[in-house]
Amino acid sequence: MSTIKQLLLLHQQGASNRKIADCLGINRCTVNDYVTKIKAYNLNIAELLPLPEPVLESKFKVGIAAYKETRFEEFKALIPYFEKELARKHVTRKILWEEYLSTHPDGYRYTQFCFHLDQMLVARKPTAILAHCAGEKLYIDFAGDTMPYVDRETGEVKQAQVFVATLPYSNYTFLMAVPSQKSEDFLHALSCGLAYFGGSPKIVVPDNLKAAVTKSDKYEPAINHIMEDFANHYGFVVCPARAGKPRDKAAVENSVKIIYQWIYARLRKRTFFSIDEINVAFAEEITKYNQTRMQQKPYSREEKFLAEEKQKLTPLPEKVFEKKYYADLLFCINL
Repeated sequence: MSTIKQLLLLHQQGASNRKIADCLGINRCTVNDYVTKIKAYNLNIAELLPLPEPVLESKFKVGIAAYKETRFEEFKALIPYFEKELARKHVTRKILWEEYLSTHPDGYRYTQFCFHLDQMLVARKPTAILAHCAGEKLYIDFAGDTMPYVDRETGEVKQAQVFVATLPYSNYTFLMAVPSQKSEDFLHALSCGLAYFGGSPKIVVPDNLKAAVTKSDKYEPAINHIMEDFANHYGFVVCPARAGKPRDKAAVENSVKIIYQWIYARLRKRTFFSIDEINVAFAEEITKYNQTRMQQKPYSREEKFLAEEKQKLTPLPEKVFEKKYYADLLFCINL
């Protein structure tokens, strides 16, 4: 039985709003709101109770009046025109609003015009929620913000690059500081990440960084030779995210944002004197992060990873990856 129907029954039986809130475990203001609407709309509880839940809910949530006005219907019909005109050079929303107001004197003011235009344009863009399979993908990236440390010998403040890897199915995350984003440091961080997870995924999705991708392309990006060798050694496929498409690697982008708040903020008052010291602190904090229960979930990232994903990863090879060096030979013929 839905919470709304239970609320209606208790109200019909004469229970006070406070009593209803205590019984159903909801906020008293929510109960007050429903009871007020029952009285304001002269709703008959006996007629409401047999209704299906979506229909019943619509009786209390009738929508925003602004979207029922005649002027909104007129505005909505102009959306394709606005969208087309905004794609043209030098055309601004202010110009479109002025043109709109000249033909619709009773139309929206500029603020409401922009608000409704934003809402409609967002609604027209197709989006989808990605469903991830356990052990299938690993998203990797470097955080935009670096981590400072002090060189003991020179006193110079240096910046460590921060490598982040996330398994999107469980959101289990690895974090490591390295000196640079060069291939050697990048592959070292990635190998440490695979060791941390205890296996390899089927697909690794990097950003278009030079250490992994030599030429970015929407359909056929060119993978770095060293990255290809590394992938073959660990048994995964490299599938770079499309340039300028952050949603392709939304899991790691979101992890980076959370890491800024969860780890960077907590370490902001500490002074580090080496990258090793940073990584010791990172290891402690990322363990806490992975073991903390997620919001609106009855489990932590680590619990989900161990229960459902770790066994789906490919076992790591016994031998450590050995880097190969490639060179272009130039033959000069003297005539």
